[in-house]
Amino acid sequence: MNCAFFEPYFLPYQVDWCRDNSRLRICEKSRQIGLSYADSYDSVLKAAVAGGRDVWVMSRDEAQAKQYIRYCKRWASILQRAAEDYEEALFDPGAGKAAQVQMLSFASGRAIYALSSNPDAIVGKTGHVKLDEFALHKDQRTLYAVAKPVIQWGGTLSVISTHRGAGTVFNEIIVDIREKGNRMGWSLHTVPIQRAVDQGLVERIQAMEGPHGSARPGREEATPADGEPGPTAASRQEWLSRQRAECIDEEQWLQEYCCVPADEASAFISYDLINPCTESDCLKDFDYLASCGNALFVGVDVARKRDLCILDVGERLGDVVWDRLRIELLNRSFGEIEEELYRLARLRQVRRICIDATGLGAHLAERAEEKFPGKIEPIVFTARVKEDLAIRLKVDLEKRRVRLADQDELRADLRGIRKQVTSSGNVRYAGESQDSHCDRFWAKALRQHAAAQPECLGTLVA
Repeated sequence: MNCAFFEPYFLPYQVDWCRDNSRLRICEKSRQIGLSYADSYDSVLKAAVAGGRDVWVMSRDEAQAKQYIRYCKRWASILQRAAEDYEEALFDPGAGKAAQVQMLSFASGRAIYALSSNPDAIVGKTGHVKLDEFALHKDQRTLYAVAKPVIQWGGTLSVISTHRGAGTVFNEIIVDIREKGNRMGWSLHTVPIQRAVDQGLVERIQAMEGPHGSARPGREEATPADGEPGPTAASRQEWLSRQRAECIDEEQWLQEYCCVPADEASAFISYDLINPCTESDCLKDFDYLASCGNALFVGVDVARKRDLCILDVGERLGDVVWDRLRIELLNRSFGEIEEELYRLARLRQVRRICIDATGLGAHLAERAEEKFPGKIEPIVFTARVKEDLAIRLKVDLEKRRVRLADQDELRADLRGIRKQVTSSGNVRYAGESQDSHCDRFWAKALRQHAAAQPECLGTLVA
């Protein structure tokens, strides 16, 4: 059985990917176009047939690994390929490390293994390798170096990803293909959102939705039913316009949807700093903060109407501060802002709160300092102070002393800051994203300043 069996079902760019049997193939793509779903079909074919090989899928995190195996199970059922229920196996790659693996085994004796990106887990293995969302992996160079020998005995290597900055190994491969003669011999697929829409993506999405936009039961990836009208050119354009309008900034639109990697030269905080510090399960709720046993630190960037008021809470684990809670307030009264601030300040775990005491924040900081002496540090923003805060946050990212929540809004604010030199030779740090003046950046910088105070480094006492 091959992809031709499902060509009426798949969109053309999905068919092109599944039919490509190249030893090395790579796809730069828009978000959410169903390519990983089609790739799971390809994995089932590679493992389920007689004489097939194991397939090793390296996903960015455990949640994505589980989702990939769910897709594979569905294809195994549709194709009537005998497969055991997937299971979570504790796979030990040695050196005292452990990787959580999702496994789907077939009557052919082969299996699909999906796991988060632990390069050590596939050392010594053979078969096909899939690197899903490769640009988002924390150590791309090591992962590629370990994955390549796995295909030595006849397997294939597939790389699928959206871009995450121009400085990634993923983009390095793309540039080598386009500009340096493709010395490695990759088969390149490029699927920006416009191409996906032109080939029927909007129809596919509309077919999934019920009359009010909710998914129809049992029709996760269905094609339009007979008699259902497909979209007009106008409705396709409306859909594209809506996706673009919902992006935080132009950089997000170009990178996440149009296969254009972000320019790293002008950004103060690069993706090379953000990606290794990003975790999918950082954020917790207030109940977690109230019950945790570690020191908490808070940064508050103050605003009332036009900009966001941000309260950023981090938990120190060892020498690393983890994002735990971010409260965003827009057009709120000082009473409401104080209520949120005092709720945090009352927690015994909160050791220090640094508040932007410039302008509107002066009164808030003064009142908070009166109520919670010893916990509050007012910070008056000057050019020198902002430079110190910005550089401290950058250094913490460079040394991986921060773990960031995996959120587009946060990335946009971190990337939005620009270091500028004025005509008089002074340095200033400024920037904005669609919904803020990089308020999330400054709240986090204040939080890291709070966490760096020497008197706050002791053990929390109940």
